[in-house]
Amino acid sequence: MQGAGVEQFELHDPPTDGITSVVFSPDDPSLLLVGSWDKHVRLYDVVANQLRLKYPSKAAVLDVAFSDSVHGFSAGLDRRLKMVDLHTTTETILGSHDDAIRCVEYCKETGNIITGSWDKTVRVWDPRSNDSVVGKYMQPAKIYSLDVAQNKLVVAMAGRSVYIYDVRNMKETLQRRESSLKFMARMVRCMPNGEGYASSSIEGRVAVEFFDPSPEMQAKKYAFKCHRQKQEEVETVYPVNALAFHPIHGTFASGGGDGVVNVWDGFNKKRLRVYPKYPTSIASMSFNSDGRLLAVASSYTFEEGEKDHPPDSIFIRPVSDADTKPKQPAA
Repeated sequence: MQGAGVEQFELHDPPTDGITSVVFSPDDPSLLLVGSWDKHVRLYDVVANQLRLKYPSKAAVLDVAFSDSVHGFSAGLDRRLKMVDLHTTTETILGSHDDAIRCVEYCKETGNIITGSWDKTVRVWDPRSNDSVVGKYMQPAKIYSLDVAQNKLVVAMAGRSVYIYDVRNMKETLQRRESSLKFMARMVRCMPNGEGYASSSIEGRVAVEFFDPSPEMQAKKYAFKCHRQKQEEVETVYPVNALAFHPIHGTFASGGGDGVVNVWDGFNKKRLRVYPKYPTSIASMSFNSDGRLLAVASSYTFEEGEKDHPPDSIFIRPVSDADTKPKQPAA
Protein backbone atom coordinates (compact mmCIF):
# COMPACT_ATOMS: atom_id res chain seq x y z
CA MET A 1 0.00 0.00 0.00
CA GLN A 2 2.88 2.33 0.78
CA GLY A 3 4.97 1.53 -2.27
CA ALA A 4 5.89 3.97 -4.98
CA GLY A 5 3.17 5.03 -7.38
CA VAL A 6 0.26 4.28 -5.02
CA GLU A 7 -2.55 6.74 -5.57
CA GLN A 8 -4.47 8.72 -3.00
CA PHE A 9 -7.71 7.03 -1.93
CA GLU A 10 -10.84 7.74 0.13
CA LEU A 11 -11.67 5.87 3.32
CA HIS A 12 -14.83 3.77 3.30
CA ASP A 13 -17.62 4.56 5.81
CA PRO A 14 -16.75 8.21 6.49
CA PRO A 15 -18.55 10.37 9.10
CA THR A 16 -22.03 11.58 8.17
CA ASP A 17 -21.51 15.19 9.32
CA GLY A 18 -18.65 17.67 9.54
CA ILE A 19 -15.25 16.16 10.38
CA THR A 20 -13.45 17.99 13.18
CA SER A 21 -10.28 16.01 13.79
CA VAL A 22 -8.16 13.28 12.16
CA VAL A 23 -5.19 11.94 14.14
CA PHE A 24 -2.82 9.04 13.45
CA SER A 25 -1.63 6.76 16.24
CA PRO A 26 1.88 7.65 17.51
CA ASP A 27 3.02 4.02 17.36
CA ASP A 28 0.94 2.30 14.66
CA PRO A 29 1.21 4.02 11.27
CA SER A 30 -2.02 2.42 10.01
CA LEU A 31 -4.47 3.53 12.75
CA LEU A 32 -6.44 6.77 12.38
CA LEU A 33 -8.86 8.25 14.93
CA VAL A 34 -11.57 10.62 13.65
CA GLY A 35 -13.98 12.97 15.44
CA SER A 36 -17.12 14.46 13.92
CA TRP A 37 -20.19 16.62 14.40
CA ASP A 38 -22.21 13.40 13.92
CA LYS A 39 -21.52 12.62 17.63
CA HIS A 40 -19.27 9.64 16.94
CA VAL A 41 -15.60 8.73 17.10
CA ARG A 42 -14.28 6.34 14.47
CA LEU A 43 -11.14 4.22 14.33
CA TYR A 44 -9.86 3.25 10.88
CA ASP A 45 -7.19 0.88 9.67
CA VAL A 46 -6.13 2.95 6.67
CA VAL A 47 -3.92 0.23 5.15
CA ALA A 48 -6.87 -2.17 5.01
CA ASN A 49 -9.27 0.76 4.33
CA GLN A 50 -11.53 -0.54 7.06
CA LEU A 51 -13.63 1.06 9.79
CA ARG A 52 -12.46 -0.88 12.87
CA LEU A 53 -14.57 0.77 15.57
CA LYS A 54 -17.25 3.43 15.98
CA TYR A 55 -18.48 4.68 19.33
CA PRO A 56 -20.98 7.41 20.26
CA SER A 57 -20.70 10.64 22.22
CA LYS A 58 -23.51 12.67 23.77
CA ALA A 59 -22.72 15.65 21.52
CA ALA A 60 -20.45 16.76 18.68
CA VAL A 61 -16.85 15.58 19.03
CA LEU A 62 -14.44 18.49 18.54
CA ASP A 63 -11.09 16.72 19.01
CA VAL A 64 -9.52 13.29 19.42
CA ALA A 65 -6.11 11.94 20.48
CA PHE A 66 -4.20 8.70 21.01
CA SER A 67 -1.82 7.94 23.86
CA ASP A 68 -0.86 4.66 22.16
CA SER A 69 -2.48 2.34 19.65
CA VAL A 70 -4.84 0.92 22.31
CA HIS A 71 -6.14 4.08 24.03
CA GLY A 72 -8.15 6.81 22.33
CA PHE A 73 -9.40 10.07 23.83
CA SER A 74 -12.22 12.33 22.69
CA ALA A 75 -14.00 15.48 23.82
CA GLY A 76 -16.32 18.17 22.55
CA LEU A 77 -19.62 19.89 23.18
CA ASP A 78 -20.65 17.49 25.97
CA ARG A 79 -17.73 18.96 28.04
CA ARG A 80 -16.45 15.50 29.03
CA LEU A 81 -13.06 13.91 28.40
CA LYS A 82 -13.58 10.28 27.45
CA MET A 83 -10.96 7.51 27.25
CA VAL A 84 -11.75 4.35 25.29
CA ASP A 85 -9.83 1.09 25.24
CA LEU A 86 -9.85 0.47 21.49
CA HIS A 87 -9.49 -3.31 21.96
CA THR A 88 -12.23 -3.91 24.52
CA THR A 89 -14.30 -0.72 23.82
CA THR A 90 -14.37 -0.03 27.59
CA GLU A 91 -15.16 3.66 28.18
CA THR A 92 -13.87 5.79 31.06
CA ILE A 93 -14.91 9.40 31.72
CA LEU A 94 -11.78 11.08 33.09
CA GLY A 95 -13.63 14.28 34.01
CA SER A 96 -15.23 17.39 32.58
CA HIS A 97 -14.83 21.10 31.88
CA ASP A 98 -17.42 23.84 32.50
CA ASP A 99 -17.88 24.48 28.77
CA ALA A 100 -17.08 22.72 25.50
CA ILE A 101 -13.65 21.10 25.24
CA ARG A 102 -12.07 22.39 22.05
CA CYS A 103 -8.76 20.52 22.04
CA VAL A 104 -7.20 17.33 23.37
CA GLU A 105 -3.50 16.41 23.16
CA TYR A 106 -1.33 13.64 24.56
CA CYS A 107 2.01 14.59 26.13
CA LYS A 108 4.35 11.64 25.67
CA GLU A 109 7.00 13.11 28.01
CA THR A 110 4.64 13.06 31.02
CA GLY A 111 2.07 10.48 29.89
CA ASN A 112 -0.69 13.02 30.59
CA ILE A 113 -3.60 14.28 28.50
CA ILE A 114 -3.96 18.06 28.12
CA THR A 115 -7.30 19.69 27.28
CA GLY A 116 -8.24 23.25 26.36
CA SER A 117 -11.78 24.58 26.70
CA TRP A 118 -14.06 27.49 25.96
CA ASP A 119 -14.30 27.77 29.78
CA LYS A 120 -10.87 29.52 29.65
CA THR A 121 -8.98 26.71 31.34
CA VAL A 122 -6.27 24.26 30.41
CA ARG A 123 -6.56 21.03 32.39
CA VAL A 124 -4.07 18.20 32.74
CA TRP A 125 -5.22 14.61 33.29
CA ASP A 126 -3.39 11.43 34.22
CA PRO A 127 -5.31 8.59 32.53
CA ARG A 128 -3.43 6.01 34.65
CA SER A 129 -4.75 7.41 37.93
CA ASN A 130 -8.12 7.10 39.69
CA ASP A 131 -7.94 10.78 40.61
CA SER A 132 -7.24 11.77 37.04
CA VAL A 133 -7.16 15.60 37.25
CA VAL A 134 -3.56 16.69 37.77
CA GLY A 135 -4.04 20.44 37.37
CA LYS A 136 -6.37 23.24 36.27
CA TYR A 137 -4.87 26.44 34.86
CA MET A 138 -6.91 29.58 34.19
CA GLN A 139 -6.26 31.40 30.91
CA PRO A 140 -7.32 34.92 29.91
CA ALA A 141 -9.65 33.83 27.09
CA LYS A 142 -11.39 30.97 25.27
CA ILE A 143 -8.94 28.37 24.00
CA TYR A 144 -9.02 27.68 20.27
CA SER A 145 -6.02 25.39 19.85
CA LEU A 146 -3.12 23.90 21.78
CA ASP A 147 -0.23 21.56 21.10
CA VAL A 148 2.66 20.00 22.98
CA ALA A 149 6.12 18.72 22.00
CA GLN A 150 9.37 18.18 23.90
CA ASN A 151 7.80 19.40 27.18
CA LYS A 152 6.66 22.70 25.61
CA LEU A 153 2.93 23.49 25.55
CA VAL A 154 1.56 26.26 23.32
CA VAL A 155 -1.96 27.58 23.95
CA ALA A 156 -3.66 29.83 21.36
CA MET A 157 -6.66 31.80 22.57
CA ALA A 158 -9.23 34.43 21.68
CA GLY A 159 -7.89 37.97 21.75
CA ARG A 160 -4.66 36.86 20.00
CA SER A 161 -3.08 35.64 23.25
CA VAL A 162 -0.49 32.86 23.03
CA TYR A 163 0.81 31.31 26.29
CA ILE A 164 3.78 28.95 26.42
CA TYR A 165 4.34 26.51 29.30
CA ASP A 166 6.83 23.90 30.39
CA VAL A 167 4.59 20.91 31.12
CA ARG A 168 6.84 19.93 34.06
CA ASN A 169 5.90 23.17 35.85
CA MET A 170 2.51 24.46 34.74
CA LYS A 171 2.11 26.81 37.71
CA GLU A 172 4.15 29.44 35.88
CA THR A 173 3.83 30.65 32.31
CA LEU A 174 7.16 30.48 30.47
CA GLN A 175 6.17 33.16 27.96
CA ARG A 176 3.11 35.28 27.20
CA ARG A 177 2.97 36.48 23.63
CA GLU A 178 0.66 38.31 21.31
CA SER A 179 0.06 36.37 18.12
CA SER A 180 1.93 37.56 15.03
CA LEU A 181 -1.36 37.11 13.17
CA LYS A 182 -3.88 39.95 13.31
CA PHE A 183 -6.96 37.74 13.07
CA MET A 184 -8.47 34.86 15.04
CA ALA A 185 -6.29 31.77 15.52
CA ARG A 186 -7.44 28.53 13.95
CA MET A 187 -4.61 26.13 14.71
CA VAL A 188 -1.27 25.91 16.49
CA ARG A 189 1.19 23.05 15.96
CA CYS A 190 4.60 22.52 17.60
CA MET A 191 7.71 21.66 15.63
CA PRO A 192 8.68 18.02 16.34
CA ASN A 193 12.17 19.17 17.45
CA GLY A 194 10.65 21.40 20.13
CA GLU A 195 12.25 24.61 18.83
CA GLY A 196 9.07 26.48 17.98
CA TYR A 197 5.61 26.35 16.47
CA ALA A 198 3.45 27.30 13.52
CA SER A 199 0.07 28.99 13.89
CA SER A 200 -2.66 29.80 11.40
CA SER A 201 -5.55 32.24 11.25
CA ILE A 202 -8.93 32.75 9.63
CA GLU A 203 -7.32 35.34 7.36
CA GLY A 204 -5.17 33.19 5.06
CA ARG A 205 -1.90 33.46 6.96
CA VAL A 206 0.57 31.22 8.76
CA ALA A 207 3.20 32.34 11.28
CA VAL A 208 6.38 30.45 12.19
CA GLU A 209 7.79 31.30 15.63
CA PHE A 210 10.56 30.12 17.95
CA PHE A 211 10.61 29.52 21.72
CA ASP A 212 14.13 30.84 22.34
CA PRO A 213 13.58 34.45 23.50
CA SER A 214 17.03 35.64 22.38
CA PRO A 215 16.98 38.53 19.86
CA GLU A 216 18.83 36.35 17.30
CA MET A 217 16.16 33.65 17.34
CA GLN A 218 13.24 36.07 17.56
CA ALA A 219 14.58 37.79 14.45
CA LYS A 220 13.96 34.53 12.56
CA LYS A 221 10.20 34.48 13.12
CA TYR A 222 8.03 35.29 10.11
CA ALA A 223 4.51 35.08 8.72
CA PHE A 224 3.26 34.58 5.19
CA LYS A 225 0.08 34.70 3.14
CA CYS A 226 -1.45 31.50 1.78
CA HIS A 227 -4.79 29.93 0.82
CA ARG A 228 -5.93 32.87 -1.28
CA GLN A 229 -7.45 32.86 -4.74
CA LYS A 230 -7.51 35.73 -7.18
CA GLN A 231 -10.12 36.05 -9.92
CA GLU A 232 -10.45 39.16 -12.04
CA GLU A 233 -8.46 41.28 -9.58
CA VAL A 234 -10.65 40.17 -6.64
CA GLU A 235 -8.78 38.20 -3.99
CA THR A 236 -10.71 35.71 -1.86
CA VAL A 237 -9.03 34.96 1.46
CA TYR A 238 -9.71 31.61 3.16
CA PRO A 239 -9.14 30.44 6.74
CA VAL A 240 -6.21 28.09 7.31
CA ASN A 241 -8.00 25.40 9.29
CA ALA A 242 -5.33 22.74 9.53
CA LEU A 243 -1.58 22.40 10.11
CA ALA A 244 0.45 19.20 10.41
CA PHE A 245 4.20 18.77 10.87
CA HIS A 246 6.04 15.93 9.16
CA PRO A 247 7.46 13.73 11.97
CA ILE A 248 10.79 13.04 10.25
CA HIS A 249 11.65 16.11 8.17
CA GLY A 250 10.05 18.88 10.24
CA THR A 251 8.36 20.44 7.21
CA PHE A 252 4.64 21.12 7.52
CA ALA A 253 1.40 20.97 5.58
CA SER A 254 -1.34 23.59 5.67
CA GLY A 255 -4.97 23.06 4.68
CA GLY A 256 -7.45 25.81 3.93
CA GLY A 257 -11.06 26.65 3.29
CA ASP A 258 -10.10 26.76 -0.39
CA GLY A 259 -9.75 22.95 -0.43
CA VAL A 260 -6.00 23.20 -1.05
CA VAL A 261 -3.16 21.44 0.80
CA ASN A 262 0.32 22.96 0.61
CA VAL A 263 3.58 21.52 1.99
CA TRP A 264 6.05 24.12 3.30
CA ASP A 265 9.74 24.08 4.10
CA GLY A 266 9.66 26.41 7.08
CA PHE A 267 13.45 26.44 7.39
CA ASN A 268 14.06 27.80 3.91
CA LYS A 269 10.72 29.63 3.56
CA LYS A 270 9.70 27.70 0.45
CA ARG A 271 6.63 25.85 -0.74
CA LEU A 272 7.55 22.27 -1.62
CA ARG A 273 4.23 21.03 -2.99
CA VAL A 274 0.68 22.03 -3.69
CA TYR A 275 -1.63 19.03 -4.08
CA PRO A 276 -4.57 18.97 -6.49
CA LYS A 277 -7.59 20.68 -4.96
CA TYR A 278 -9.91 18.64 -2.73
CA PRO A 279 -13.73 18.70 -3.11
CA THR A 280 -14.29 21.21 -0.27
CA SER A 281 -12.64 22.82 2.79
CA ILE A 282 -9.75 21.08 4.53
CA ALA A 283 -10.93 20.63 8.13
CA SER A 284 -8.06 18.61 9.63
CA MET A 285 -4.86 16.77 8.65
CA SER A 286 -2.37 14.34 10.18
CA PHE A 287 0.87 12.68 9.06
CA ASN A 288 1.32 9.11 10.24
CA SER A 289 4.23 8.15 12.50
CA ASP A 290 6.60 7.11 9.71
CA GLY A 291 5.75 10.17 7.61
CA ARG A 292 4.65 8.15 4.59
CA LEU A 293 0.93 8.96 4.69
CA LEU A 294 -1.08 12.15 5.09
CA ALA A 295 -4.73 11.95 6.18
CA VAL A 296 -6.79 14.84 4.82
CA ALA A 297 -10.34 15.59 6.00
CA SER A 298 -12.24 17.25 3.17
CA SER A 299 -15.27 18.59 5.01
CA TYR A 300 -17.06 21.89 4.51
CA THR A 301 -16.32 24.24 7.42
CA PHE A 302 -19.08 26.77 6.67
CA GLU A 303 -16.88 29.70 5.60
CA GLU A 304 -19.72 30.75 3.31
CA GLY A 305 -22.67 29.79 5.55
CA GLU A 306 -25.27 27.14 4.81
CA LYS A 307 -25.06 25.85 1.25
CA ASP A 308 -25.01 22.58 -0.67
CA HIS A 309 -21.57 21.03 -0.34
CA PRO A 310 -19.72 17.83 -1.26
CA PRO A 311 -19.97 14.90 1.18
CA ASP A 312 -17.57 14.72 4.13
CA SER A 313 -14.59 12.59 3.12
CA ILE A 314 -11.23 11.43 4.43
CA PHE A 315 -8.45 11.03 1.88
CA ILE A 316 -5.24 9.09 2.51
CA ARG A 317 -2.37 10.44 0.44
CA PRO A 318 0.97 8.63 0.19
CA VAL A 319 3.75 11.22 0.47
CA SER A 320 7.33 10.99 -0.73
CA ASP A 321 10.58 12.53 0.46
CA ALA A 322 10.42 14.78 -2.59
CA ASP A 323 7.16 16.22 -1.22
CA THR A 324 8.33 16.67 2.35
CA LYS A 325 12.12 16.88 2.64
CA PRO A 326 13.71 20.34 2.96
CA LYS A 327 15.68 21.31 -0.13
CA GLN A 328 19.40 21.77 0.42
CA PRO A 329 20.34 25.37 -0.40
CA ALA A 330 22.55 25.65 -3.47
CA ALA A 331 26.24 25.97 -2.58
